[in-house]
Amino acid sequence: MPIGGVVISTWPEDRDQTLEALHRMSQVEVYGADDKGNIVVVLESRTTDAMEKLMRDIEKMETVLSVGLTYLNTEDEAEKIARGEYVPQIFGRRRDEKGQGM
Repeated sequence: MPIGGVVISTWPEDRDQTLEALHRMSQVEVYGADDKGNIVVVLESRTTDAMEKLMRDIEKMETVLSVGLTYLNTEDEAEKIARGEYVPQIFGRRRDEKGQGM
C-alpha cells in the first residue's frame, strides 16, 4: 500500500473550505495546516496508479493551488512488482501517434 506525504497549498482564505473537503476523503489524513494556507496530509492508496489519481483529484479542487509530494513509500508494491504480481502504468511519458511510449 503506497503511502505519501503531501503539502497542499491554498490561499489563506480558502484553507478552511479545503480542509473540510479533505476531511471527507477516506484516503486522506490531515496532519496540520498553517495560517499561510499550507496543509500537510498523508495519502494512502492501493497502488501508485491510485495515488496519482487521488493527487490529481485534489489538484482539481477549486480552492487548491498546488499539491506537492514530499514523501512516498511503495515498499509493498515494489515487492509485488519484483514477484511479477503487479505491473504499474507508466505515467508522465509522451506517446506517439499509435499510443506507444516514445
